[in-house]
Amino acid sequence: MSAPRYKRILLKLSGEALMGADAYGINRQTISEIVEEIRSVTDLGVQVGIVIGGGNIFRGVAPAATGMDRAQADYMGMLATVMNSLALQDAMRAAGLVSRVQSALNIEQVVEPYIRGKAIRYLEQGRTVIFAAGTGNPFFTTDTAAALRGAEIGAEIVLKATKVDGIYTADPKKDPSATRFDKISFDEAISRNLAVMDATAFALCRDQQLPINVFSIFKRGALKRVVLGENEGTLVYC
Repeated sequence: MSAPRYKRILLKLSGEALMGADAYGINRQTISEIVEEIRSVTDLGVQVGIVIGGGNIFRGVAPAATGMDRAQADYMGMLATVMNSLALQDAMRAAGLVSRVQSALNIEQVVEPYIRGKAIRYLEQGRTVIFAAGTGNPFFTTDTAAALRGAEIGAEIVLKATKVDGIYTADPKKDPSATRFDKISFDEAISRNLAVMDATAFALCRDQQLPINVFSIFKRGALKRVVLGENEGTLVYC
């Protein structure tokens, strides 16, 4: 078996990825399949940090949040990511994988607070670290949290797991002629106005020279192929 190209990665999972075919919430079968994808790279000795979004839970309460103060709504979203993080940790426990959840919000009765040095020590011990509650600040997305945590822990790459198998010249659902990029530079992605991540997260990754790989989490074995350096998804490089 080939040696992994990356020793430490930051995996960004959207909350919607946990829904499977459901309208909202967490699909147990789907989260179990995601855990097996994660196992496939931890078995290679790769250190894995994870940031999860909260859209699958917040979607269910979004109508009630209409007209709500933005900061208040963002804090609700952060709590949704804590719920997703706990669900992922439990699924990993059931699969025999050891993980720790660290939260940017102080809720020590539930999860431990985010401490950079402790997170790095967990990674070095072979434990997966799940970073909850985004950055802990309103107005910042979980994409930004992924870029920030990736830079803080010294990850070699941010892997953005989506429903699409990479970055295309146009929306492949709307334009059948759209083609996928194997790789693209940060500058070209900006000039083409490609929505890789939100602007803050994208700028942080570019400034820290932290590459991004966009791939489909629903494509079996895709995460492992990315980690092995194979042509999977789209690599955004400096």
